[in-house]
Amino acid sequence: QVQLVESGGGLVQAGGSLRLSCAASGRTFSSSTMGWFRQAPGKEREFVAAINWGGGRTYYADSVKGRFTISRDNAKNTMYLQMNSLKPEDTAVYYCASAPRGLAYNYWGQGTQVTVSS
Repeated sequence: QVQLVESGGGLVQAGGSLRLSCAASGRTFSSSTMGWFRQAPGKEREFVAAINWGGGRTYYADSVKGRFTISRDNAKNTMYLQMNSLKPEDTAVYYCASAPRGLAYNYWGQGTQVTVSS
């Protein structure tokens, strides 16, 4: 069983930065694709970024490309999302997810709130 716990959310002014963390339990972290998703009020959950098991491949939604950076530390079973130049439209609950062996995202965290004020 995999458990994911996000942290690092909060309130920040537009143009500011936040760093989210996702701590994973279990033995599958280093062989899993990991992803960040977000859900704004009244909207569907959307993909933000993903990183392959070794960290050599990353993927971003167009809306965050150039502003957000995803990374991981397999020795610490932790994934990160560095968010710079934040905009009010980035306001959402951010979730981390795990896809063991790069298949479906079967495991999800409880989410962390990010609020960007204008």
